[in-house]
Amino acid sequence: MHLLNLGILAHVDAGKTSLTERLLHTAGVIDEVGSVDDGNTRTDTLALERRRGITIKSAVVSFPLDGVTVNLIDTPGHPDFIAEVERVLGILDGAVLVVSAVEGVQAQTRVLMRTLRRLGIPALIFVNKIDRRGANGPAVLEQMARRLAVPLVPMGSPASPGTRAARFEPGLGPAVPEVLADHDDDLLAAYLDRGIPDSRLYAAVAAQARRSLVHPVYFGSAVTGAGVPELVAGIEQLLPAAGGDPAGPLSASVFKVERGPAGEKVAYARIFSGTLRVRDRIPFGSGGDGGDLAGVRARGGAVDSPAGGGRTTGARAAGRARDGRPEGRVTALSVFEGAGDARRESAGAGRIVKIWGLGGIRIGDALGLPGRAHEHHFAPPTLETVVVPGPGADRRSLHLALTQLAEQDPLIGVRHDELRGQTSVSLYGEVQKEVVQATLAEEYGLDVAFRETTTLCIERPAGTGRAVEFNRQDPNPFLATVGLRVEPASPGAGVAFRLEVELGAMPYAFFRAVEDTVRETLGQGLHGWRIPDCTVTMTHCGYSPRQSHAHQGFDKSMSSTGYDFRGLTPLVLTEALRRAGTVVHEPVHRFRLEAPADTLGALLPVLARLGAVPEATGALAAGAVLEGTVPAARVHELEQRLPGLTRGEGELETAFDHYAPVARGAVPERPRTDHNPLHRKEYLLNVMRRTGDGAPRAD
Repeated sequence: MHLLNLGILAHVDAGKTSLTERLLHTAGVIDEVGSVDDGNTRTDTLALERRRGITIKSAVVSFPLDGVTVNLIDTPGHPDFIAEVERVLGILDGAVLVVSAVEGVQAQTRVLMRTLRRLGIPALIFVNKIDRRGANGPAVLEQMARRLAVPLVPMGSPASPGTRAARFEPGLGPAVPEVLADHDDDLLAAYLDRGIPDSRLYAAVAAQARRSLVHPVYFGSAVTGAGVPELVAGIEQLLPAAGGDPAGPLSASVFKVERGPAGEKVAYARIFSGTLRVRDRIPFGSGGDGGDLAGVRARGGAVDSPAGGGRTTGARAAGRARDGRPEGRVTALSVFEGAGDARRESAGAGRIVKIWGLGGIRIGDALGLPGRAHEHHFAPPTLETVVVPGPGADRRSLHLALTQLAEQDPLIGVRHDELRGQTSVSLYGEVQKEVVQATLAEEYGLDVAFRETTTLCIERPAGTGRAVEFNRQDPNPFLATVGLRVEPASPGAGVAFRLEVELGAMPYAFFRAVEDTVRETLGQGLHGWRIPDCTVTMTHCGYSPRQSHAHQGFDKSMSSTGYDFRGLTPLVLTEALRRAGTVVHEPVHRFRLEAPADTLGALLPVLARLGAVPEATGALAAGAVLEGTVPAARVHELEQRLPGLTRGEGELETAFDHYAPVARGAVPERPRTDHNPLHRKEYLLNVMRRTGDGAPRAD
């Protein structure tokens, strides 16, 4: 039987989880349909999800159809939890995008469809809630065609919408051949010549839907079940089955990590190739992120050194593969069956599995063959807040709890400031902040509050900068030579680390120590903000070989260690950045605003004062449409002022679009949490307990 890994995606309150319940009931997996309002759905298992009536974490359930077994992944609909959706997209064979027949296309709907199209994920559209008052199928279909701007193929039409008797009537409309003919010249010729039989039209729909060229549309109700059998048939017939060779080399990707009852890590992974077995020892990790260092171990480069220097903390130190990634042994394995999962000794390509035994596993890790670096499909978090411990909340326990939450959602981005005794987290919005607060209280017994949410900026190098410090030459107190060149990179390129020195010039561990420290140091630029995109090239290197006195052990006062390279690199990199210069960029949202035409006179001056830039205007029957950009920091104020400016009739959609240089006011600064390599004397006092005046080296 074929496998299909299917994602259910939607804007908040579109009825996505209710549709999941109805699909499970239709497939015979459950006897009764659960209710979000009653808190008894199969995929919203967290107490917080049941209480709030929203999905927070992705969940997997499975059901069989006649010719395919479907692994269904229910994802959050609220934009604050878009990171959960992002992690799921990379493991899908197809998707169902749910749209409400009452609320219609929302900002989140547009974001999701753009992403599905960009990734080439085949998707069906289910227009839900046709039984609700105000449902208007034709109007929603027209709105989707206009605002989603994708080829749509209605697979039928709703009858008696807005009533409990609403139902779905299958049948391809007269405009469908024209939509299909855009991607099939033979079909176009046949259509113009003599018409096309329905059997050929349905075959063309299936072929083009599997290639994500068109998107079939169904109408129905998850509550009454109308249209759901037809959607089930579409899932089976119009979406592609999972591929992959079970006999090939193992290749899998981790999209979710949770903690079991005993605190053990449990990884959720999609297997793309090969077969995973219990007791297998497998390499895992991001792979391919080491720049010129990638593969040096496999080529026979120096691996181990007394200096260390790699990421070898905790469980990741248990073992290393030839490519330098950690290894672990699978102690247990389960696959999804029905509303639960079942233990297995092995699982092959196409499966989604739960894995025990890989203590150092992280979201985004590749299992087996090294995978590509994780690509972000949605905007990064643009907000930050400081977590304030309440009465009786221990700071160490709080830091541990936040670290564990960050394992499950890496974009939380825990940032600890030892100097000020503060811990901050990055967020997408206020709802996510409330969820973090409730999770800390319910799962960890920690009462916390939050300071005011602030906007997260980034820094970009303004030019090219170089710096070098040489071993045993003042003012360098470290037994290391490090030279670095920093250059700008295009947005989204990430941090690339390159070498202009020979790999054999010094032990591999020292190179790794430099690269790891470079990436860590770029977390705080000249103004304290992260530098996400740049190229750093190592131009000089050198070290003092291992020294020992006669009949005595290793003398680290005369020999280079990883400590020297980790200590010197921030000074060199910061000086290179200082010479390059950096520019602080703030997040900018794209907005779409509908308002009565006679309110534009009051609205436009306010937009200008908020830094918004209207770029396009249009007219609707009900008024005017403005589209443009606005700084993310001013979106909340715009949302608050809009009702008063538009008599309560204004509708605003915003979504992150890009980063732009801060154009107004003083350049925002972010307090540093490191040893501050911008100030050499302070840095050396903190790192070495010396100021470069010849005092003994610290241990």
